[in-house]
Amino acid sequence: MTTVPHSSHWGAFDVEVADDRVVELIPAAHDSDPSPLIHDLGEAVDSPVRVRRPAVRRSWLDAVRGAGPALEGRRSDRRGAEAFVEVDWDDALDLVAGELERVRREHGNAAIFGGSYGWASAGRFHHARTQLHRFLNTFGGHTTQVGNYSYGAAAVILPHVLGPADFANGLLSSWDVVSEHTELWVMFGGLALKNTQIESGGISDHPIAGWLRQTRANGCDFVSISPIRDDAPDFIDPTWLPVRPNTDTALMLGLAHTLLVEDLHDTDFLKTHCVGWDRFRHYLLTGTIAEAGSDAGAAAGGVNAAESVDATDTSTGTDADWASAITGIPADTIRALARAMARRRTMISVTWSLQRADHGEQPYWTAIALASMLGQIGLPGGGFGFAYGATGTMGSWQYPFPAPKLPTGPNPVAAPIPAARITDMLLNPGGEYPFNGSTCRYPDTRLVYWAGGNPFHHHQDLNRLRRAWQKPETVIVHEPFWTATARHADIVLPATTTLERNDIGAASGDPRIIAMHRAVSPRHSARSDFEIFSDLAARLGIAEEYTEGRTEMEWIEHLYDSTRSAAAEHGIDLPDFARFWADGGVDVAPGSTVLLEDFRADPAAQPVATPSGRIELFSETIASFGYDDCPGHPAWMEPREWLGAANVKPGALHLVSNQPKQRLHSQLDFAGSSRSSKVAGREPCRLNPTDAAERGITDGMVVRVFNDRGECLAGARLSDDISRGVIQLSAGAWYQPAEASADSAPLELHGNPNVLTRDHGTSRLAQGPAALSALVEVEPHDREAPPVTVTSEPPPMAPPTAG
Repeated sequence: MTTVPHSSHWGAFDVEVADDRVVELIPAAHDSDPSPLIHDLGEAVDSPVRVRRPAVRRSWLDAVRGAGPALEGRRSDRRGAEAFVEVDWDDALDLVAGELERVRREHGNAAIFGGSYGWASAGRFHHARTQLHRFLNTFGGHTTQVGNYSYGAAAVILPHVLGPADFANGLLSSWDVVSEHTELWVMFGGLALKNTQIESGGISDHPIAGWLRQTRANGCDFVSISPIRDDAPDFIDPTWLPVRPNTDTALMLGLAHTLLVEDLHDTDFLKTHCVGWDRFRHYLLTGTIAEAGSDAGAAAGGVNAAESVDATDTSTGTDADWASAITGIPADTIRALARAMARRRTMISVTWSLQRADHGEQPYWTAIALASMLGQIGLPGGGFGFAYGATGTMGSWQYPFPAPKLPTGPNPVAAPIPAARITDMLLNPGGEYPFNGSTCRYPDTRLVYWAGGNPFHHHQDLNRLRRAWQKPETVIVHEPFWTATARHADIVLPATTTLERNDIGAASGDPRIIAMHRAVSPRHSARSDFEIFSDLAARLGIAEEYTEGRTEMEWIEHLYDSTRSAAAEHGIDLPDFARFWADGGVDVAPGSTVLLEDFRADPAAQPVATPSGRIELFSETIASFGYDDCPGHPAWMEPREWLGAANVKPGALHLVSNQPKQRLHSQLDFAGSSRSSKVAGREPCRLNPTDAAERGITDGMVVRVFNDRGECLAGARLSDDISRGVIQLSAGAWYQPAEASADSAPLELHGNPNVLTRDHGTSRLAQGPAALSALVEVEPHDREAPPVTVTSEPPPMAPPTAG
């Protein structure tokens, strides 16, 4: 028996190994609240759905080898529908290298799409997407993605109105400050502990539940604004406001209107730290959207003709009665909450999920405006915070030096697409689209290279993606497991799991940099992405540029030494690599942060990174773009699909396709934690008991969830934690269509909600994903449900065509 340290998205742990087999995974001793999902990693090593050997789609292989129609074989609706042929590594690598050279020669590097979005693994060296980007950049570049699915809309709006996108990804007042000083916490979207189990670079401790308990013990009151009651833990005794989905912006505007007309807003802060207050004020009072350049005094934050609107007239604008009609929250409740927010030290938090909807830029911008009106930005425990609870380190102090990261080098192809516009890119080669003030053009994609992600989980409207996925000539995937993405590839290369390689884990919000020792040998013929790309680089004549002459362990040591040098510049002493590796990691002493404290103290000397140097309640830049779906100030605009629409169908339910409790996205859906949550072998969907009774649905029943875009089967669970008119079906069930065919919308058997979601941008500004603006219907499934096999059986294998 041996024991080695390791880490994962779900936490750090020790691995007990005997005879090259995982015996037990033991959470790190210092983890105050370890995630039970850690244990699924051991099961994954010997999963029956491991990719055992390199495999090539049969008709694609025939086309390349001259045994079938060349173009038809490559661009085929048989992707995801036919058997694979297993080949040896040399043949597979020769095929990949040959395709890369052919596409570059015939169509240029922009025809290679290497976005490869996904969480992959916690190790910073073997992070699959980073390895792929480094490899393709040394090969001459590729089309990649900008932004992400997590906070794509926020990442674009924030630099215009507040500063860097990091305000949505870790720039927060730290938990010690919030716990001591916050008196009222208004949580738009709640603060779900299920999301705090995870962190991209790994996590050595899970402190957030403890901090929430301490904050509550210190006297803080919590208000959770969400259609789902258990989006906030019950131990903080939250007041639940079951808002109608997609209407948080209207609620914020109703709160802001009350602050204004009752003279509860901080005029001094608005004048000294913000620009555009006059035009936003006019909108609150009239509901009229201002245009670019309409008020000369806006840039100075001054007062103009908008002040002539009668501030006592609460029958106009975005008052509480107006907001109540949209949100379903009583007007008196809105007014009382606004008064409490003005009276107490208030933290306004907004989850990532709120901006994954139509006009997703607006709740973030409106929350900034609401916090500005309260005037508590930069005070301990006050202001705003984006993404508390989105991952396990949000709100933790971030050390001031960069975490270890493999450099990717420059990408000579400088025309990325927005992360969530993959299907549009494949269906519209050469097509124009608006994005953040520019008119861009999609490339003509001939080859897709994916490593470390699963677009058949992440992306919206999977039936549309499935059609688009047939367009490229070649799809190459690195995967440890037979996911839907692997099954829809032409060439699949078996990759190692995290326990089968050495690595280094780190997240700047976690106090420990973790030595990740290899626990077991690679299974079957799996190789690490680094090994695969090193062999490909040798075939393509770029081995030295890609590897820089370093082995796996030499790279890990190099990355650690670079981080150690950066830490020393901040007066933080880390041990040498040998000591770090032998000890299993090193801890960095935490500090404390009050968000925007320096800006509050002196906005002239410590400006925010916006065009004006101040918080922009009106953005001349955004207004100048002329987008009718994202004007120059925060505003309410109706989603394309929502329960308040004039044309909503009777019986429609709003689909909340949130993150699952029992896995990370689609990772390890085949393992014990996710399996145990299934209902009749399918993803559970939760409904309010009254909604269920009206449809003849009982607990545990298999139901059909459907709309004009698609349909899927799921297992019903009834819960009073779900608001009326809402159905919650978490994302991440491995996609399994009822039959392998070219049908545009086959029945999905496993409960993947992204066959139902809409594939369109949040607005022309950000083009972020808008999965949470979708309506569905649900009914009992009155026929025998076909079995779900995608998580237990690999696809069929076939012999190569003779000759």
